[in-house]
Amino acid sequence: MQLSIVIPALNEAGNIVATLMPLQPMRTRGTEVILADGGSADHTPLLAAPLVDRVIHTRKGRAAQMNAGAAIAAGDTLLFLHADSILPAEADVLIGNGLQSASRTWGRFDVTIKGQHFFLPVVAWFMNHRSRLTGIATGDQGLFMTADTFTAAGGFAEMPLMEDVAMCVTLRKAGAPLCVAQKIVTSGRRWEKHGVWRTIFLMWRLRLAYFLGADPAALHRAYYGK
Repeated sequence: MQLSIVIPALNEAGNIVATLMPLQPMRTRGTEVILADGGSADHTPLLAAPLVDRVIHTRKGRAAQMNAGAAIAAGDTLLFLHADSILPAEADVLIGNGLQSASRTWGRFDVTIKGQHFFLPVVAWFMNHRSRLTGIATGDQGLFMTADTFTAAGGFAEMPLMEDVAMCVTLRKAGAPLCVAQKIVTSGRRWEKHGVWRTIFLMWRLRLAYFLGADPAALHRAYYGK
């Protein structure tokens, strides 16, 4: 297996080095790392350049950025990593061995949420168990899949929000995900900034609205307050 990690980023200068440093041992083992920048106004591309194989500049939008990164990726397996998330050590080995031994074509990691609020571990527990039960994961959990599976799915739907959920719905039709128990560490900054309970309620409400057919653009405005 050759793994390509695609990282969509926008104004992530405060996080990007911490995200990229743990990937360096994987690069020595042949993993490709691509940063897809959506027009950062800070030093994100400059900071990332020495720590990735390629920096590409794309139009803004997480789905568009991930699709652009996947289009130039050399790997036969793709991992989409948020710019504020830290992969577990040897994630490349875990993915390669896991997909082969379980005869799966896609999957995600369990997640832990970094932050001070006492309830964040509970939020992570529910995220992990919900996705095991439903076969639906979020981008925070580090979605990965074979390149052929990504192509067959048509890439990420270029919608303002819920592109990760939409992808999982499509992938689930071809089989259940590989659920890697080792944890990816994601930032709890949104939960802590906007309030844990308020954010939990908002995310559940928006996810339900999406499955009931709501316009993703309206969900994006509700999520980001714009």
